[in-house]
Amino acid sequence: MKLSIIVPVYRMAADGKLNYCMDSLVNQTIGDYEIIAVDDASTDNSFEILQQYEKEYPDKVRAVRSPENKRQGGARNIGMELARGEWIGFIDSDDWAAPDMYEKLLRRAEETGADTVGCQYQLTSEHSMKPGELIMNHTPEHTGILGEKQYRKWMLMPGSMVIKIYKKSVIDRYHLRFPEHVFYEDNCAGPLWMLHFRHFELVDEPLYYYYQHDASTVHRITKERCYDRMKTAQMLVDGCRKEGFYEPYRAELEARFTQLYYVNTLFSYMAGIRIPSIGFLKELRDGMNAYFPKFRDNPYFEEMYDAEQKKMIGLHMAHPLWYACYDKALRAYRRIRYGRSA
Repeated sequence: MKLSIIVPVYRMAADGKLNYCMDSLVNQTIGDYEIIAVDDASTDNSFEILQQYEKEYPDKVRAVRSPENKRQGGARNIGMELARGEWIGFIDSDDWAAPDMYEKLLRRAEETGADTVGCQYQLTSEHSMKPGELIMNHTPEHTGILGEKQYRKWMLMPGSMVIKIYKKSVIDRYHLRFPEHVFYEDNCAGPLWMLHFRHFELVDEPLYYYYQHDASTVHRITKERCYDRMKTAQMLVDGCRKEGFYEPYRAELEARFTQLYYVNTLFSYMAGIRIPSIGFLKELRDGMNAYFPKFRDNPYFEEMYDAEQKKMIGLHMAHPLWYACYDKALRAYRRIRYGRSA
């Protein structure tokens, strides 16, 4: 079999989200493939929908149910254990693929001998195949036979995992898997996986539709999700140490960790939490200092953040309480003055 497409599913039955995703997959223009849809112990009728697709498309769809909720990474791991394809692709169950997405990715792999191939994606807020906002997730600098220069770029900008296909033999050789029971599993798996592949090629077209809606994980900020982001960043560091990637790519790893563990968490937490916990802000600062105390001296730090971000980072590092008061006051002022938040 040429390709296994793995779909982790959790509570996606409403508003036709799961149906639109599955419809896009069963109508792909390739023939030799399977869709492994793993229901992650949903409490709605998502699994019943998947069973109906399995009944209608028995040669394409395999509906599997996890006995416990393992989050998206755990559901993907279940799918990989069952996959029979030479290649593996992933798709989120509220997104969808252009009809010829996987045909084009596989053709590029066959033409070039690459062991992983990706494309671009587009943002959309409606269930349609109309062009959305183009997101350039990969660049030509990522492509070709991978060496030290490309691996540094992959650590800094790993891109989304759902717009790639991966050679299963590489996945099996290194037993590549996802973190389970956490959100943001790609933060760890994305860069760590790419350090094991040797040749990446790009289909420079937006073939994947990333659905923007209020129920999406990225739109819900909680302390639990912040802790998960921090945890997956720690897993990335631990994984790099274990695999021997820590020293060769230390500067890039430090920059990526700073972004994932610290900066993204800090700013999203302050934007999404009405009354911030000073204890959490201290914990975040202390954790960053424990891993990379001189992160502001990193050569990538200057170019990754603007003057205001650097100012806020400096204030938080020095005085979490003062930072919280200043941040909330600034956001309140901007809402009143401009009708928006920072």
